[in-house]
Amino acid sequence: MIDLEALQALHAVDTHGSVVGAAAALGFTPSAVSQQIKRLERQTGVPLLDRIGRGVMLTGHGRHLVDQGSRVLADLEELQAGLHRQAGTVAGHLRMAAFSTAMRGLIAPALPRLLAAHPALEVSLAEREPWETVELVATGQTDIGVVHSWGDLPLAVPAHVTRTPVAVDLAQVILRDDHRLAERDVLTPRDLLDEGWIATPAGTICRQWLTRMYDGTGRLPRIAHVAMEFESHLALVRTGLGIALVPQLGRAPLGERLVAIPAAEPVPRRDIVALHRGSMAQSPAVAAVLAALAETATVTAG
Repeated sequence: MIDLEALQALHAVDTHGSVVGAAAALGFTPSAVSQQIKRLERQTGVPLLDRIGRGVMLTGHGRHLVDQGSRVLADLEELQAGLHRQAGTVAGHLRMAAFSTAMRGLIAPALPRLLAAHPALEVSLAEREPWETVELVATGQTDIGVVHSWGDLPLAVPAHVTRTPVAVDLAQVILRDDHRLAERDVLTPRDLLDEGWIATPAGTICRQWLTRMYDGTGRLPRIAHVAMEFESHLALVRTGLGIALVPQLGRAPLGERLVAIPAAEPVPRRDIVALHRGSMAQSPAVAAVLAALAETATVTAG
């Protein structure tokens, strides 16, 4: 009989590319993971890893076992979720990943109430960019992910991962109150052609959306300064160093000197979506987390 824990260890080695990476993800020592792989090799009677220099690589047998075993692990996850649903048990350990403003605006207010209502549930959090979160959920390294998708820049999600809409977030143009456009009711990219933007780094989804907003203007947004965190954007706008496009979810109070103006043509909308593997669809713990996020989003929007 194949040892399922050892099969999970082999799967983790494949996902992370090394025994050390697998050990860190599983919470074991590298020595323990190596012993699990050796036990699996004894059980199957075939070599599963090739040692290449200081690293490892799956053999053909190892690749077959991981590919076929992934279905077994998914079935086991589905079996456990169904068992908990039958028992009505909201319990266990869920790993969650989310982007920074969701962490502040959704998860931080939702989680204490959720854990108070379900003391047998444990949740661990990690802040990640959306594309990282998709990969973590898809490969079984995270159980629930919260991501955002801007307008017509959809985030690619594998078929075995389920998407649940949580909220809609509209970004606004942030200006100093003495800016020439501060009294406008709405702003379009054509109004802002010569403005200096404070933007997230190149390659981020928010930066891609800012660039896409300028389609049809014959221009690109002029990036004056780059900062990863929206709170930094607000601080820089407050000192008169530029303007910024900042979502409302998890946004700090604007305070003095700043105004927020709706944008149009196009409207900068991002959909907030929760992800989990389809094999966890029956899990009461997953359902409880999704319900808590949706309730918090409703309160925030209201």
